[in-house]
Amino acid sequence: MPKAVKYTKGSIIYFSGDKDDRVFILQSGIVILTTHDIESNSQITEQVKTGEFFGVKSALGHFPREETATVLTDSIVITMNVAEFETLFSSKKDVIIKMLRVFSHQLRMVHKKIESILHNSEEINQASGMLSVAKSFYNDEQYRSCCDVCIKLLTRFPNSELKETVAKLYADAKLRYDKTTARKHRTLPAQNAAPAKGALKQFSLPAFERFAKMFEPDQVIISEFEPGDCFYLIQSGEVQLVKCVNGAKKNLDILKPGEFFGEMAILDNSPRSATCVAINQVELLEFNKENFQSLIAGNPQIALILLKLFCKRIYDQKRRLNILVISDLQARIADVFVMYDEMNPVQNIEDRSRKFNLTIASVAHWAGLTPEVAREEINKFIEKRKLEVFENYMIVSNITDMKRIVDTKSVQKTN
Repeated sequence: MPKAVKYTKGSIIYFSGDKDDRVFILQSGIVILTTHDIESNSQITEQVKTGEFFGVKSALGHFPREETATVLTDSIVITMNVAEFETLFSSKKDVIIKMLRVFSHQLRMVHKKIESILHNSEEINQASGMLSVAKSFYNDEQYRSCCDVCIKLLTRFPNSELKETVAKLYADAKLRYDKTTARKHRTLPAQNAAPAKGALKQFSLPAFERFAKMFEPDQVIISEFEPGDCFYLIQSGEVQLVKCVNGAKKNLDILKPGEFFGEMAILDNSPRSATCVAINQVELLEFNKENFQSLIAGNPQIALILLKLFCKRIYDQKRRLNILVISDLQARIADVFVMYDEMNPVQNIEDRSRKFNLTIASVAHWAGLTPEVAREEINKFIEKRKLEVFENYMIVSNITDMKRIVDTKSVQKTN
């Protein structure tokens, strides 16, 4: 059961880097949270208000604490573990939605910082942005996806000054798609990935059947830049996340059954930040803004799943930001390997060799470098026999060496 704990002035509730599953609520007194800005390394201090939660993200996400919690005056703090938090607050819709909105805002801010570092943060008209997405699919000969984005653009922005350009692009892409459909279907057969267990069990009830949607291979589910008014849960199949950068597509991630996507836009009314494309035949549950709150009220576990999802995504995005602010390119690439090691812990920690399913293109993506620059830096590791590169994977000879490079060279930050 949750319990009230008295903390005396000057005591520390937890340190940055600690791991535990406690969630806290400040009942009385003054507690401050101290962390460091990822870009400038300057200290940031935030005072916890009476009645507020703290320590939620690291507890729910099972990540190290990002901040140090210091008691400034004698205080009383309610402490509980994750299971107790879920039991007490899963039915409190308003509390959970408030947390979701706070976490959504935090995730958006981290995302904007990453975009700024990658020089992709300029404001862009939504219709123009969607047109650039459609053109990127066209240039890659993904004509079905191009057509889908064009239709979405014309539907979302029927009075856009770009509608004639979009209509011409659609007609051309449709003609090319019709000519290649038979061949494409032979080379890309529709396949249904096995549904995930656990997270999907509660969504298999007949009550959820009305939310079901089916998508074919290469069909665009949501387009970057379009207004966000619904989110999805994958029941079967796989979904590719794609981002359009300077007119070219970049693959971000592959989502599998049991994962949500599109949830950020529904909470903060922002345009979509990525395009989601069906890799094979995909079955989804689609939830919109109108039924979102009632859905959570009737199914509190959904809110908790989303809350944990935001915790993970905030951590992942901050981890990538940590890589991007390293000015030394060798250290930046080394930190990509360190990050993958953190994501995939090994059983035998004495074995310092690591095999990662990474390519030069994926390392370049995580490090925010062009493939050419990434290849040049990776060759330096190869020459020193610290790294072996194969077609679809890499072998780091000693992960401790990579950590040492990060620790010694990452002190300089990008401006």
